[in-house]
Amino acid sequence: MKLQLGKFGKTLISRELGSEALKAFQPTLREFSKNEELEIDFSDVLTLSPSWSDEFLSPLLNLLGDRLVLLPSDNLSVQATLKILKEVNKRPFRIKQ
Repeated sequence: MKLQLGKFGKTLISRELGSEALKAFQPTLREFSKNEELEIDFSDVLTLSPSWSDEFLSPLLNLLGDRLVLLPSDNLSVQATLKILKEVNKRPFRIKQ
């Protein structure tokens, strides 16, 4: 399954909005197959903050592990945020090559 993060907005900032996005995604996540990968696409995102990502991506990483796959992005805010979360979580995200 592929998730376009842009559906939550072009500017993804704040813990509160990240938490709300995760809650909105929960029904879809419940139908998610145990063998299925979730691909995260950042293509429509202009700004991604560490706080939003920590509320949305970190729980998905804890829940799905290697089944969470991030699509590559040349967006510098995405790259910087993923680097910060890797340090915070002490665990890297799987990025599709």
